[in-house]
This record gives sequence, C-alpha cells and structure tokens, in this order.
Amino acid sequence: MTAAPPLLSRHVTAAGARIYTLSVQAFTGLRVNVFVLVVGDPARPTYTALVDTGSSLNSSIQGLADLRAIREDWGENASWAQLDRVVITHAHPDHAGGLPFVRTLTGAPVAAHRAGLPILQDPRGYREAMRAPLARYRAWLGVPESSDYAVRLTNRASNLMLPSGVTVDTVLEDGVLVDGVLRVIHTPGHEGSQVCLQLDDVLLSADHLLPRNSPPLMPEWLHAGGGLRHYLRSLDRVEALEGVGIALGGHDEPMPEWRGRIRQLRERYDTKLRAVLDAAATPITVHDLAHRVNRMNPKQALLLLDQTAALTEYLSAGGQLRETEGPDGAALFVRA
Repeated sequence: MTAAPPLLSRHVTAAGARIYTLSVQAFTGLRVNVFVLVVGDPARPTYTALVDTGSSLNSSIQGLADLRAIREDWGENASWAQLDRVVITHAHPDHAGGLPFVRTLTGAPVAAHRAGLPILQDPRGYREAMRAPLARYRAWLGVPESSDYAVRLTNRASNLMLPSGVTVDTVLEDGVLVDGVLRVIHTPGHEGSQVCLQLDDVLLSADHLLPRNSPPLMPEWLHAGGGLRHYLRSLDRVEALEGVGIALGGHDEPMPEWRGRIRQLRERYDTKLRAVLDAAATPITVHDLAHRVNRMNPKQALLLLDQTAALTEYLSAGGQLRETEGPDGAALFVRA
C-alpha cells in the first residue's frame, strides 16, 4: 500500500514566528500533525523546534523528510542539523513513535512531561508493568473471555508505544516557558503526560482539543492522569487562556473558533453522560453499556469501551452511579 503523501501548511503568529504543520500518515486511515516552529530571520533563525514526531511506521517517517520542503517552498533555513529542540506533547504512538528515528537525525534535546518518562525512556518496561492492570481491566469491563474484544484487549498488552527508548533531556512542568519560547500548559485527561504549548497567539492543542472528534479517554484508575475528571478540568484551564487566536490540534484542520469547540465538547460529554445514566436502570457491565449507548463498529470498538469506562467512572465518583462487583470480577453499574 502506498503511503499518502505528507501535507504541508504554514501559519505565522502575531509576533512573526512561523509554524509549519506537516500532516503525515501515522497509521492506516489516521493522519497526525507534526509541527516545525521557526523564530527569527528565515535565513538565520534564532530558534527551531520540532513538536511531536509522528509514528514509527515508514509512511510517517518518510513524511518527516518534508523538512526539506520547508526550505524549498518557504525559504526557511530549517534542517535537522539546525534543530534546537524536540518536544513531545504526549506519549502515544502516533505522536511519539517516531522519536527513536528522529534521534538518529538530530542531537537536539528532547522535552516531555514527567508523567511520560516511563513510556518514552523504557517502553518495554512500561509494557511489562501494564500487563497485570490490563488483565484486571478486561475483567472489570465484563468482556466475555471468548469474545473478539478479549483477544484485542490481550493484544493491547503486547503493544509498544515506541520501538525503543529515548532519553528525555528536559522535564516539562506546567506554566514554564521552554527555551524562553513555548509556554507549557499541562492538560491531562486524554493522556496523563499531555501538554499544550502556546507560542504567541497560537495554541498547539495536541489531542486535548481537536476539531472533529472528542479525544479517546481511559478510566483514571487504569491510566494515571487519564479520565473525564481530568479532561474537563483541563478544558477549563485552556478556556481561561488569554491571547490565543487560533488552536492547531494534533489531527485535522486549524480551529479559529476554538472556544466554540470547547463548548461543543462539553455539550457532547453531557449528552454521553445522560445516555449512560439512562442505560443503567438495572445493574449492567461496562461492556454491555457500551453496546447499549454506542454503535460498536469494529474499528472503534476498543476506544468506545474505554470511553464508556471513563464515563461510568466519572458518574460513579460523582455519586450518580453505584458500582458493585459481579461475577468474575466484572464491575456492575446502576443508577444511584
């Protein structure tokens, strides 16, 4: 299968910095945005940074070669040799999987949030540490052992976020100004280590704020920093930012009406929460709830299971659902 060619676009901030969005094919049917930031004179930039690296697949790695297009199409003196910084917004394979490859091209220091260090620096150790929690998760969901979902959840425990570990040189903290250029906003929810980055009047919103989809969530008890509670609080933090004119997400197109998008996401989650409450009139597993409130197409099935788990966890913590333990360790939820 031929990889879809990368797409390159450019945005100039209010202060004149250039942000190049390189949309590469991370996985089949999924593009991800990689950003190249350039500050200063195009011929002699004072700062150049790469934000995210795409996946480890060849289709994504080949797309990174279009750093050349930034020079040829826009006249920027941007190259791997000139790179000052690599920033990872969060430790997911479509955003950080290409990091080992990038490390072979540049010695620029890598920055990421503390919560992502185990995955980025020791992906095999992280995988082994997650095997037992993921096995408990399958039972907690109430997924039948003989189902295709059980097989796919078992396979998930074998996946690596990155093909190999890479040392993180700079640990990102909420509110810091990285290299005197990028303001860090820690936005857990979709992923515990996720950060958004503000450059002048532009917000790089990673997967926290997307134009077409709500980001996948997992329950907090399984993934520290995950879950709907963290996500909604992070939405509040981002909405309160000043001086942001446009948001560029980790996927799809720019969001000039980004505050309107936040309102839409809140409304969407309110609708989902009501649907779960309505479906839990009698004790029911997360597996059965997911089938009752969603169209469970095979492609999105595991994500919908995760999302339903995050919704039930949130409602249970708020006292709207009551959780008990059913057969074989499955959680049962019912309206309180």
